[in-house]
Amino acid sequence: MPRYALQIEYNGAPFAGWQRQADQPSVQAAVEAALRKLEGDAPGIGAAGRTDAGVHATAQVAHCDLKRDWDPFRLAEALNHHLKPQPVAILQAARVDNDFHARFSAVERRYMFRLISRRAPVTHDKGLVWQVRHPLALEPMQEAAQHLLGRHDFTTFRSSICQADSPVKTLDELTITTHSIPQGTEFRFFLRARSFLHNQVRSFVGTLERVGAESWAPEDVRHALQARDRAACGPVCPPQGLYLCGVGYPEDPFRQVPR
Repeated sequence: MPRYALQIEYNGAPFAGWQRQADQPSVQAAVEAALRKLEGDAPGIGAAGRTDAGVHATAQVAHCDLKRDWDPFRLAEALNHHLKPQPVAILQAARVDNDFHARFSAVERRYMFRLISRRAPVTHDKGLVWQVRHPLALEPMQEAAQHLLGRHDFTTFRSSICQADSPVKTLDELTITTHSIPQGTEFRFFLRARSFLHNQVRSFVGTLERVGAESWAPEDVRHALQARDRAACGPVCPPQGLYLCGVGYPEDPFRQVPR
């Protein structure tokens, strides 16, 4: 059966997460239902990451096996037709080797978190950002983020229900940028690693926000990391500001797709 890689964008607000669930809507179920409009016996799909309820994606990657030899452009167009009106879009489709696996072939995941600091409620970005009403200082957060880079035991920043075999991970990037918005500031956190623990990104951002609010000192983040104790973590921030924004592979599966 031909195998295809799909690059998927979605708004996570209406879904209980990526993963298929028996009694709640999921992104995976939406894409699989669209695939079965094309081939009634299409098998389930695999994805690079299982985003939680309310988490968005600008470049999730999944793979599927189909009987028909589809033109990738027409496959994406057909799936988008059947996905309407749900907030899910197939950005690209590509034919890949049968040993390609969206999850196990991936060598890098990239996430972005959007945090807005202003007193007035957000309107256009409601449900797409985490808003706090107090000011935040950028430089202390950037200083604190340096303590999290590299290979560490991230038990402190790991959900109690995390199923990963080990809390040891390597964080390759954690950068924070800002830009001005009317009467406020948007902070964007960019994170990159081969893989992440459950709630790791949201635990990082929630903890760094405490530094930006000057409730924590930058050095407190290092102490929390070294504690290897979930109780030492700062608040876990809400999901609506989090985006899976890229997945890296040894060879880009979409490299030959016209852009």
